[in-house]
Amino acid sequence: MLDHALDHLKRHGIGQPPEVVVADAGYWHTRQITALRARGLQVLVPPDGGRRDGARPGWTKDIYEQMRHTLQSDTGRVLYGMRKITIEPVYGQIKHNRAITHFMRRGRAAVQSEWRLITASHNLLKLHTHWTANPA
Repeated sequence: MLDHALDHLKRHGIGQPPEVVVADAGYWHTRQITALRARGLQVLVPPDGGRRDGARPGWTKDIYEQMRHTLQSDTGRVLYGMRKITIEPVYGQIKHNRAITHFMRRGRAAVQSEWRLITASHNLLKLHTHWTANPA
């Protein structure tokens, strides 16, 4: 997914890779996190979901504890906290306010085009709200 995002950024003239990769607990994959670290990227992905009390059974050593320690550090908290203000509001607007909770079409290409339409309309609504709030 990161490689796809980097390719997309390159197509738009942004060649500098990110310094930090941030994702929620659902994206935890030990081999992929290790590979991203080997590429020189700082990775912040909680190994445990927010609904779980304590650590997952068997996930109490090595990379898991390192990640928990990193996320509890001051820098880790600040960087991971930025995810809440940059990424999550978009999904909240789309899922809750606009009640788009699932895709209507099937297949990767169809879902991709539907997602593009949803996000384009999301951005148009933001522009419309901005323009009507500032008539000057």
